Amino acid sequence: MADDERTAPPGGDRAARGREAEETAAAWLAGQGYRMLARNHRTRRGEVDLVCREGGVLCFVEVRSRTRLDYGSPAGSVTVAKARRVVAAATDWALRHGGLAQDMRFDVVAVDLTGAAPRCELFRNAFDAEGRRS
Repeated sequence: MADDERTAPPGGDRAARGREAEETAAAWLAGQGYRMLARNHRTRRGEVDLVCREGGVLCFVEVRSRTRLDYGSPAGSVTVAKARRVVAAATDWALRHGGLAQDMRFDVVAVDLTGAAPRCELFRNAFDAEGRRS
């Protein structure tokens, strides 16, 4: 855990940075041609940050951010367990919205908040439906 995360009040600055990173990623993805369908779809088994469409592909996007890089990159922080929770929430969303018959993939947007302006990097097909890195 980063020092700034240890000293942040529960639900305080860290949650605000997470929301900021999601807003940044959503706007950046829109600029890349993604169409936003839903945000923060939660189930008992997990959550997916952004549900988008890129062309004919349904994309479930996990947004990760860092304000310090000494604990690793944002994209590197997606564990198999985290990926499986995203897959569970994505499956629930797809079941509810008729998306299971569509092409789909799991993307990660890494938001680097270490500089003066946020920087986004997209990892298409970052993991598979089993939570393994592609």
